[in-house]
Amino acid sequence: MTKKIGSQTVALQTPPAIIGNACVVGKKEGEGPLSDSFDYINEDSFFGESSWEKAESAMMKKAFNISCDKAGVSPSQIDYVFAGDLLNQCISSGFCMRDAGVPFFGLYGACSTMGESLALASMVIDGGFADIASASTSSHFCSAERQFRMPLEYGGQRTPTAQWTVTGSGTTILAKDGPGPYITHITQGKIVDNGIKDANNMGAAMAPAAYDTLKAHFEDMSIGPDYYDAIFTGDLGLIGFRIVTEFFASDGIDMTNVYNDCGLIIFDRETQDVHAGGSGCGCAASVLNGYILNGMREGKWNRVLFAPTGALLSTTSTMQGESIPCICTAIAISNTRQGLK
Repeated sequence: MTKKIGSQTVALQTPPAIIGNACVVGKKEGEGPLSDSFDYINEDSFFGESSWEKAESAMMKKAFNISCDKAGVSPSQIDYVFAGDLLNQCISSGFCMRDAGVPFFGLYGACSTMGESLALASMVIDGGFADIASASTSSHFCSAERQFRMPLEYGGQRTPTAQWTVTGSGTTILAKDGPGPYITHITQGKIVDNGIKDANNMGAAMAPAAYDTLKAHFEDMSIGPDYYDAIFTGDLGLIGFRIVTEFFASDGIDMTNVYNDCGLIIFDRETQDVHAGGSGCGCAASVLNGYILNGMREGKWNRVLFAPTGALLSTTSTMQGESIPCICTAIAISNTRQGLK
């Protein structure tokens, strides 16, 4: 029996349970409005290491270990790890997991990687190929700036449309059985490229991909956004958030009662000088594995649609004048295993 619904959505026959989740962040994130939702806040941007790249691996390892502890499982009990980050060849994830002794899938979906890793981990469990799997993602402000833009020592002025890469990591442990919440449906997005070439305006570049995936999800499931208690896109920031809201408004759909963006809520834009908001793999990962899942367990929301977005560019493609192709993955999370239908 097919599990496909509509053009892009799958319904998981046995929705995997989220049995453990954790997020680790840096000092600036810990000074923001979601500070109480993080499992660990490190005041040292190096996390005790000799480079920012090593710091990012250490951060991911800590989030992974905390999530295992909260789930009550050891790494040896995990069948597969799905992990990714923003750095070349996903070195943060690879170095993090090199001593874990767990079968590893390295992923790259840019800032959408938390969604991609959750989707694949969920389908592996639902397909009967694993009992326990983990999804991990990280980003670090300093390592990302060095790779994608300019070294921090350069002191380049940031544009008003720029976003602040979150120093953070999140891990979700999924299992065949458990008390939940549960991942019930996945809508995998298509590559959407509206010709934006400005690498300092990620919100405008990624917003069309978010709109495309969310619209596909609603159409495939024959529901509207008000079916959910909350919908979170991943780090579109202020500009991208406004674009998505306006796109749906032009369709006659009001998103304002349920829609928010991880990049808007992780920082205080008025006091923390982050311009258009937060970004990076660690943004959506930290918000999901802290604020969102904690809120679901507390009964604040029963049904959430989590839709992180990613800009699939590199310094090479930018310097060659390429536009920015983008992607969005939507994950339906429910406190009940029945899900939507």
